Amino acid sequence: MKFTAQQIAGILEGDIVGNPDVEVSKLSKIEEGTKGSLTFLANPKYQSYIYSTKASITIVNKSFVPENDLETTLIKVDDAYKSFSKLLEYYNMVKLNKQGIEDPSFISETATYGSNIYIGAFTYIGEKVKIGENVKIFPNTYIGDNVVIGDNTIVFAGAKIYSETIIGSNCVLNSGVILGADGFGFVPNEKGEYNKVPQTGNVVLEDFVDIGAGTTIDRATLGSTIIRRGVKLDNQIQIAHNVEIGENTVIAAQTGIAGSTKIGKNCIIGGQVGFAGHLIIGNNVKIQAQSGIGKNVKDNEVLQGSPSFNYNDWNKSYVHFKNLPKIVKSITDLEKKVDGNN
Repeated sequence: MKFTAQQIAGILEGDIVGNPDVEVSKLSKIEEGTKGSLTFLANPKYQSYIYSTKASITIVNKSFVPENDLETTLIKVDDAYKSFSKLLEYYNMVKLNKQGIEDPSFISETATYGSNIYIGAFTYIGEKVKIGENVKIFPNTYIGDNVVIGDNTIVFAGAKIYSETIIGSNCVLNSGVILGADGFGFVPNEKGEYNKVPQTGNVVLEDFVDIGAGTTIDRATLGSTIIRRGVKLDNQIQIAHNVEIGENTVIAAQTGIAGSTKIGKNCIIGGQVGFAGHLIIGNNVKIQAQSGIGKNVKDNEVLQGSPSFNYNDWNKSYVHFKNLPKIVKSITDLEKKVDGNN
């Protein structure tokens, strides 16, 4: 896809300084710009690159005044960073604007779907599935029986959505996402063998949920595993049966949440955090990467460590930990001195 400076300025409501007919077909960093690419300048420390960049178009703040000659065409806007982000959204929308049903694919006669839908090749859609308007389902996707998918949701290639799953509107499921696989439920018998506990619940995603590639969310044993509105999950996260994650919580990669734990809203959770089961995590909680959470957490806590404790206390303790050999030596020397005086 190619765009002229005139077209881009129209989208961003910006002013052109240079050639309005110059075309771009790709994006680049300002220091790596090449002919035919679009870039932006928002951080002053990169300003020197604007005089050497080969990018055909550069988005800049209206306050920018060049000190030397430029090869690049400028588009001046109120906020270069926000405008570039807006352009990325527009580019993504155009790039993903697929429609129609590709062959081969299987759609049950009892499934229903809205207008402007895209269903990629080798997709399977089961019995009584309900799909909303403007939904895009990319190739090699499995959608089990009785699944509901809301309007404007995107399901990328290779996702697996098990039966009874409910997905809201404006959600994004990246490749390799698995929703509704059985939870990890087993009980030992008298022989020491493990018998499976049937997992009869489902997974519910509310609106505006984003799920990263390879993330798995297990169906509930009974009831629902629930991901509330606006939650953002990174790649390769494991969420067990009957977990609930509150509105607008964000979780980084490789975090694991054991069964029946409830996480509040507006939480920020770093990568590789581990949660024990049946916990209650409050609202507005911040947890640093690689922490281990084994007990309930109150609202507004900031935690680090494994087992985790208050973030400021952890930092102070870590300073002492690094100096532990010196501290032990000082205590030993002091004890010897005291013993010598006795």
